[in-house]
Amino acid sequence: MRFPPGRLVSPLAVLFAPAFAAGPALTLREAVELALQQNPDVALARLEERKAEREIEIARSPFVPTLAVGSGLAWSSGFPMSIEGATPSVFQARAIADLYNRPQSYRVAAAREIRRGVVFDLQAKQEQVALRTAELYLEAERAARLLEAARRQVESLAKVAEIVEWRVKEGHELAIEARRAALELAKARHRVVVLDNARRNAEEALRVTLGLEPGQALRLAGEERPPWPLPATAEAAMEQALAHSHELRALEARLLAKGLEARAERAARLPRLELVAQYGLLARFNNYEEFFRKFERHNGQLGVSFQLPLFVGHVVEARAGKVEAEAAQLRIELRRLREQIGSEARRLHQAAREAEAAAEVARLELELARERVSIVLARMDEGRAGLRQLEEARFEENEKWIAFYDARYRLEAARLAVLARTGNLLAALR
Repeated sequence: MRFPPGRLVSPLAVLFAPAFAAGPALTLREAVELALQQNPDVALARLEERKAEREIEIARSPFVPTLAVGSGLAWSSGFPMSIEGATPSVFQARAIADLYNRPQSYRVAAAREIRRGVVFDLQAKQEQVALRTAELYLEAERAARLLEAARRQVESLAKVAEIVEWRVKEGHELAIEARRAALELAKARHRVVVLDNARRNAEEALRVTLGLEPGQALRLAGEERPPWPLPATAEAAMEQALAHSHELRALEARLLAKGLEARAERAARLPRLELVAQYGLLARFNNYEEFFRKFERHNGQLGVSFQLPLFVGHVVEARAGKVEAEAAQLRIELRRLREQIGSEARRLHQAAREAEAAAEVARLELELARERVSIVLARMDEGRAGLRQLEEARFEENEKWIAFYDARYRLEAARLAVLARTGNLLAALR
């Protein structure tokens, strides 16, 4: 009798229910959402985005009028002289803003490109955290289920050891058979210890990734998940990976920013225009009426300051050359990253297809083991098989369950890796 894949999963939800018995239940989707909200790496990436936004504001600040107020209050004896370049006044106000500053305009554009690259970095970090969370979730789920299967193996081998020991006492078996049964039981118990440690370690790593408190209860839902779709071919996976790579987009944004920075350095030779507005409240005790024909307390001025650099030396070319060299490095990294992403997408797609084939083999082996248990049960009803043969068959079935879940874990992990590389991970998990 052939069991479809769905019939192998449904019994497991009942068979391994004790493995998920304490703490708040979390599905894979809920775990990913929680990690995207609380994971420290994502929080740090969001702070980097905020810093990049502030850098844009800083770069734009010369084009925003700034107002400074103060006083040049002083008593004058004789001609009223200047105080720090301004006439003595009771109250002073000065506003200034750039009207035309080509180097700073390029720096604003570069800051925007850098911020765009930081946004891509944030998206890449979110996918990395989502992938890490999903991998740890699957690992913890796998360890819990394998642990339960291993415990059932211990139960079967304990019964076999009791039967063999009784047969040795009755003289139907050699003493070495009892020692062999005891050895197999010890191996099974050792496996339980190893799997229990693996489960605890995976859950602790998942708890850290989710941003939970140490020791906080965690229960996995043990859900049934439909298979995640993959690109039809390795070539299609390569195309999607290159089209959706946040790493590539971030590097391209930084390359554009470097080009704008180089243009900003060379634009230092261009003229600069500033809007200047001033106001001053003058006092009579500074003797203005004695030295000027007319005295006016309230004085204002609005104009444009024009600056034209004439001799800037070699520093402009040196700075521009340095930035262009950095841009050339980014181009090399960009080309290398494209090649790496393409080859990695192909390799991951091939690994996923191999994992699919291995999972199918494990499923068929499990079906065969279950049929053998059914045959032994039928023979027991006829009196042609004993309890030892049944427990040995059940041990073998649990062994195939372990292999099946290990293969299914590897398949899901391989599919997640392909989805992460092709930029479809968050859409599949949210």
